[in-house]
Formats: sequence, C-alpha cells, structure tokens
Amino acid sequence: MPAVPVSFDSFNTLADERADERILEARARLGKRVVLLCHHYQRADVYRHADITGDSLKLSRLASQTEAEYIIFCGVHFMAEVADILSRPEQVSILPDLSAGCSMADMASLAKVERCWRELSAVLDPDEQVTPVTYINSAADLKAFCGEHGGIVCTSSNAAKVLGWSFARREKVLFFPDQHLGRWSGHQIGIPLDRMPVWNPDLELGGLTPEQVRNAKIILWHGYCSVHQMFQPARIAAFRARHPEGKVIAHPECSFEVCRASDYVGSTETIIRTVKESAPGSRWMVGTELNLVDRLAHEVKADGKSVEFMGGMVCMCSTMQRIDPQHLAWCLENLADGVVVNRISVPEHEAQFAKVALERMLAVS
Repeated sequence: MPAVPVSFDSFNTLADERADERILEARARLGKRVVLLCHHYQRADVYRHADITGDSLKLSRLASQTEAEYIIFCGVHFMAEVADILSRPEQVSILPDLSAGCSMADMASLAKVERCWRELSAVLDPDEQVTPVTYINSAADLKAFCGEHGGIVCTSSNAAKVLGWSFARREKVLFFPDQHLGRWSGHQIGIPLDRMPVWNPDLELGGLTPEQVRNAKIILWHGYCSVHQMFQPARIAAFRARHPEGKVIAHPECSFEVCRASDYVGSTETIIRTVKESAPGSRWMVGTELNLVDRLAHEVKADGKSVEFMGGMVCMCSTMQRIDPQHLAWCLENLADGVVVNRISVPEHEAQFAKVALERMLAVS
C-alpha cells in the first residue's frame, strides 16, 4: 500500500528553529539521494541549507550531473521545470511550495503568445520572418513553443548573443516575457529604440499598427519583473552625488533608463563576480533583489567594500519568499518517509520541444 503524505498543516506552525532541526534530521536520513538547490534570491534561512547555489540554469545543469535521485529546487516554478527538462530520466524535480511562482513568467501565457503569432500572420509570415525568443524566466510550454517554431531560449547573460543567432536566421524577433531585458539586449547590438515596439497582449495587434510591426526588428512583450521595475535613475543620481567614486551595477531586467545610468549591467552571477573582484575599499550600488544584495554586502565587508541596495524600499522576490523552512522540512520529511510531494513534471511533448530550444541556447553560449 503506497505511503500517504503527511499534511503540511502540522508544519505550518513550527518555529523556525524546530523546522531547521527537522530539515537536518531528514537530510541525514536521505543522504546523497537528495541535492538541494537554492537560487541567489532565496531567503537566508533556506539558503543556508543549500548544496548548490547560483542562477536558475546553472543550478539545473549542475543538478543533472549529481548522483541524486531527487532535486529539490528552492526557487520558483519555472526553475523546477527547467531542472526536470534537463535532468536525467530517473531524477525527480521537486518544488517545496507550489505557490512559488514568477509574476513576470505569468505575464506571457501560451494562449496569448499563440494569439500574437496568429495576429502577426495578418501582417507578415511569422514562421518565415520572426524568431521567437523566450527568456528562461518563462513556463515550459513557451519554451516548447520556441523549440517548435525555430526559436530559442535566452538568459540574462547571453541574450545579446542569442539575438545575434536569431537575426542570422530571420529578420525579426518576438521577445518575451521581459521587455526590459529585450530592449537592453537589442540596444547592445545597435537596434534603435523605435524599432523595438512593445506588444500588449490585451490589445488587438498588440496595440501596434501594421506599419509598426513591419518596421520592428524586435517586438517586445509587455512583461517585466516586479522587483527590478521598481528601481529608479534618481536613486543612482543621489548615490553618485554622495559618492562620486562609487560604481553602480544593475541587472538587465531593470528599466532601460536604470541600465543606461549604471556603470555595469549584468546577470546575478556577473553582479556577484564583479563586486567580489573589485578593489578593496570600493563602494557599490547594486540594482537587483534584496536577499542577494544583503548577502553580497556581508560577504565583501571584510575587504572594506560597501554595497548599497538601489531600492528605496524593501524589494525582494515575494513569490520565492514563499519557500520557507517549514515547507522545506515538510517536503524533506515526506521524502525521507518514501513519499514525493510537489513533484514538477513537464509533459513529454512539451519537454521535447523545450529541450530543443534550450539546447540551441547552450550551443550558442
């Protein structure tokens, strides 16, 4: 008779200290059968339990190379999907809390992208003229859409290179879901802003005229990260007034104006590396999620470096915050008792085409 999962109700009221104890106890029982992944934006009380830390693609690739049977991804839903797609068939991908999603990823659904593709066909031939490019921060079915339509996936570190690959094949790009990453990456390869219009999926023909569609090089989806969208150039100007010698680094999910006002723009891994490799005593303003910035500030403090958060208020990934010690303890204890909870399993037909799009990206990178 199959084991019955223990309800989360009994874990919901656990004190953090007791949840930590039960996490350690369950991990001792499971041993190397489990690998625990934590994204850079993960809250500190969960992050400290990680076996591997990093950005989403790096974590999935490294997890697939371990001996672990179970991949527990402390991140958000699309990350656990990528882990399932890239892992070995016998590995199981698990998300401790299924409500840990991504508001940006939710801004582009398969139904809306397919409707966009149909509407574009009234103006041009998308299968001949448009390469669909999806940011890795998207659902598996959108990655599959790209794989099936000659498209590709990108990350925040390789988006400009992926655009080059795309334009070598077709004259235009449909870029979703993050307009800011698409705009900054297009700017990096010399595309004028007026040739990167924004497609609003709630309006007919995306709110564009046929002439705007024909003139476009990159059609940007009306999507954004709720955290990075909050940063403002005024904060950078105030920082420079206080500290003329200081440096500013921002994530490319920030607005074009913030990226243009920064000294450096890069992925989470680039931000961490740049600050850690900078001269002792240097001063930084960093435009990305608060948990990462706080952790980085602590790690470089011994070198006399100062790291200041770009936001004027608390800006953290609220959906990733839903993975807490209580959910992690619940997930691990059930697993130690032989019960898998919250498995993330991408349907085979989606996984097949999504992997095509991911492998195209890995070949480009």
